[in-house]
Formats: sequence, structure tokens, C-alpha cells
Amino acid sequence: MTPEELLAARDRLVPDVVAGGLRVLFCGINPGLMSAATGHHFARPGNRFWPVLHLSGFTPRQLRPAEQDELLSYGLGITNVVARASARADEISDEEFREGGRVLTEKVELLRPRWLAVVGITAYRTAFGERKATVGPQERTIGATQIWVLPNPSGLNAHWTAQTMAEEFARLRAASLDEGEDLPAGR
Repeated sequence: MTPEELLAARDRLVPDVVAGGLRVLFCGINPGLMSAATGHHFARPGNRFWPVLHLSGFTPRQLRPAEQDELLSYGLGITNVVARASARADEISDEEFREGGRVLTEKVELLRPRWLAVVGITAYRTAFGERKATVGPQERTIGATQIWVLPNPSGLNAHWTAQTMAEEFARLRAASLDEGEDLPAGR
């Protein structure tokens, strides 16, 4: 991608990968310019979402961003708190995050996933007014949907390694399974 192509992607939308009744709906902060330019979530090469998703056992192999639609076969999906693309998350105002939280709530009420997994503690805190939230399961629910906050998989998040992130994702994976169930390949 050229710098011009990336800049042209500013404010574009990346379509959700969703269906009703998902096991886990992952929710990014907002699409980056690479994601908007390609139309694929978590598309920036340094983003650790796809490797961590595999390391945690959610997928039988590491998917590429262009294979994002395969997530549906595993009962997984992707959306964002804020739909518009930007170069950095700090370009999103608190007001946009709060409005994004309202829109996300409506989406979750419609789709009814088992879990909503927000990847980014600051985005979750701002969107839902939960200033003291920490990574992990939350007390708040949206209808019957439980919420889990995960670390931001951006390569800029130096507080978490791919391994420690995968451990947190794996905790969610275990919680998302019915008792005695495993998540088989292709489901």
C-alpha cells in the first residue's frame, strides 16, 4: 500500500463479520487505515489479533485477514466500537466512543452472541462509562450476552506479549464453551 492509498482510506467503513447467535463477537476499537484500505479487520502486519486467536485455540490455524469470513464457521465474528477508520485510535473522541457503545449495544441485542469481547480496555471504559474496568470478564451484560475485555492486540501495546495475550484469549475461549464441549476445527 502506498501512503496515498492509506490516506484515502481515512473514514471508510469495514463491513462487520457477523451472524446471529455467535459464540464470541470480537469488537475492535475502530479500523485502522490498512484495514479500511483492504476491507479486512486487523489487517496491519504488526497487529497480533490473528496470531493470538490461533495461539489461544479459537482457530485450528492462523488465519490471514483476507480469510476473516472463515470466523463464522467457528462461531466467531468481528465488529468495532467505532465504525470509521483512522490512522490512530486517539483520533476518536470520547463522544464517538460513547455513541459507538450505544450502537454496539443495539447490534449485540439484535445478534445475541454468547460473549462480546472488546479488544481494548480504554475503548471499553470510554464506550460504556466503566472507568474502573479491568481486563477479563465484566459484571455488565447486554441482555444475555456476557462481556469480556481483552488486551488490545496492536503491536503498539507493549504491556502484553503475544503469549500473555493468548493466555487471556484462552480464558475467554474456555468460558465460551458449554460444559464438556470443545471447539472443534471447522466449527
